[in-house]
Amino acid sequence: MMWDMWKKGFYAWESATAQYMESWLQSPLVLGPSGAMLTAVMKARAAQDKAMAQTWGRFGVATRRDQERTLHALNMIQSRLMDLEERLEDAER
Repeated sequence: MMWDMWKKGFYAWESATAQYMESWLQSPLVLGPSGAMLTAVMKARAAQDKAMAQTWGRFGVATRRDQERTLHALNMIQSRLMDLEERLEDAER
């Protein structure tokens, strides 16, 4: 009995809070500044990533982009090698 009353009270509170928060989060007063803040954070992160890549590059360490490019080239070479092996097997038959 007590548990059912508590659940009903909780569900009523949750429903009212959800409606309030949804209308508040859709307000231009919240969306404008939060969008500007997100833009600023993303620009700062991009600048930080670029600076870190340049720093590691100066030390001669491969950056993530370099590693991805090398991995892509290795995958292409491996794929071509497998194709050549299949052609060679077909030619031997």
